[in-house]
Amino acid sequence: MNLRLDLQYFAGEKTEKATPKKRQDVRKKGQVAKSQDVNTAILLFFVFIILLVTGDSLKSTMTDMFNKSFTEYIHNEVTEEELFSMLLDVLSQISIAIAPIMLIAIVAGLASNFMQIGFMFTTEPLKMKLNKIDPIQGAKRIFSARALVELVKSLLKIVVVGVITFSIIWINRDEMMMLFDKEVNGALAFFGQMTIQMGIAAAIGLLIISVIDYVYQKYDFEKQNKMSKNDLKDEHKNIEGDPLIKSKIKEKQRQMAMQRMMSEVPNADVVITNPTHYAIAIKYDEDKADAPYVVAKGVDFVAMRIKDIARNHDVVMVENRPLARALYDQVEIDNIVSEEFFQAVAEILAYVYRIQKKI
Repeated sequence: MNLRLDLQYFAGEKTEKATPKKRQDVRKKGQVAKSQDVNTAILLFFVFIILLVTGDSLKSTMTDMFNKSFTEYIHNEVTEEELFSMLLDVLSQISIAIAPIMLIAIVAGLASNFMQIGFMFTTEPLKMKLNKIDPIQGAKRIFSARALVELVKSLLKIVVVGVITFSIIWINRDEMMMLFDKEVNGALAFFGQMTIQMGIAAAIGLLIISVIDYVYQKYDFEKQNKMSKNDLKDEHKNIEGDPLIKSKIKEKQRQMAMQRMMSEVPNADVVITNPTHYAIAIKYDEDKADAPYVVAKGVDFVAMRIKDIARNHDVVMVENRPLARALYDQVEIDNIVSEEFFQAVAEILAYVYRIQKKI
């Protein structure tokens, strides 16, 4: 009894890797191995790179807008049309200035997702699920090992970004002290350059953390989707079908095939018998085939049923032991008789036709 319980316990323990079908099913639900930090790091990195490239253009656009505000806009009348025109002009210039940044952000976001999970579209995560607002389940998620990992990861990100930011400020401390001796443009350029340095360095640091996080997320995903031996059996059963149901279907199919075969026996021209073990019903119809063909065959109990039906419908029965056995072994139902049996079958049919003609 204890041994059986132990076997049941180990059969229910999740020790097996997820099958392709299980992976496909959870993917349809939107459950994949993905690190959001990869998206954030790649997005920040490319945004700061594009700022480095287009920084001068962005500065020029903002400066021109500032100058235009104090040289042209202040002389305009305060009317609804003028305000709308000024707002439209400002928004168009801002849109043109930040368009490259928005474009690279969209491309980076899509690319980082595609790198991790490929193309996937599902609305399953958007569906309302009551267990998401269950306080007990929420408490379990808060005090779970996954929550602890997320806490450690967040603290690590804060430390890394803080160290990188402080290091860059410390390296440039002397230049910062000398800013009072520079013009406004020089000071702005210095702070802009230092901000981009901090952003790119922080993005690289976050990217390293995100790679580690992605490895952990993949490990956690594999662990969460492990299957027990019972799960594997159930999945195989669902794919292949329940053996009991399959056997019943096959039995039903056999019964239907048997009924269909037996319904053809009354139309046969002759039944060749063993006489006890074999029975083969033969028919010759020029419109259906060029040679005689088998409409029913069977051994033992099936042979007895064929002979009973033939007897009840006055179908002639001829005893020929070797021919009956050979036809049963070599000719399937609805197939014409092989050439080697043409003469023997033709003689029997001729005999049957003579008897029917006399009658």
